[in-house]
Amino acid sequence: MTTTPSATETTSNEHQHGVWEEPGPARRLQLLRSADSVAIIGMSDKPSRASYFVATYLASDSSYRLYFVNPRLVGKTVFGQPGYGSLAELPEAPDVVVAFRKPEDLPELAQEAADAGAKTLWVQLGLESDEAMQRATDLGLNAVQNRCIKIEHGRFHGNLHLGGFDTGVISAKRQIVDR
Repeated sequence: MTTTPSATETTSNEHQHGVWEEPGPARRLQLLRSADSVAIIGMSDKPSRASYFVATYLASDSSYRLYFVNPRLVGKTVFGQPGYGSLAELPEAPDVVVAFRKPEDLPELAQEAADAGAKTLWVQLGLESDEAMQRATDLGLNAVQNRCIKIEHGRFHGNLHLGGFDTGVISAKRQIVDR
């Protein structure tokens, strides 16, 4: 007698690392605190771009080692850091890969991030791809989508006031703690 696999068996067979679920605030904080390096994919050297704004914040308000990935930046520097053409060219595996790319590019980027040894694929605010999130999860990566790493870092470290937001932190001193 043959039996058909249950939904749980099918899911675990297809997705050995589980089905992707949006990480809650505590998990996002943990991901940010455990990271030492961040690669920004789709980085621009134009101050009017969101990636530049995010990089400006991370460069000044975090202790992350930053890597800027965009083939247009090869041979250029941004904030004194060289531009790289791909994740494979970085001098180390980044802990977090932040994506400023079109949703249709994200599943392939999940594979590139895994190949580069990244731990987390973080897809910026306004970008969503459940396919990419599941692929990242299947590859053993943590995956966050439709969240701005600048906003999340700021909210957990008392820095949202820089963007005109109420942090909810009551203190006369600015919090500098990054970890």
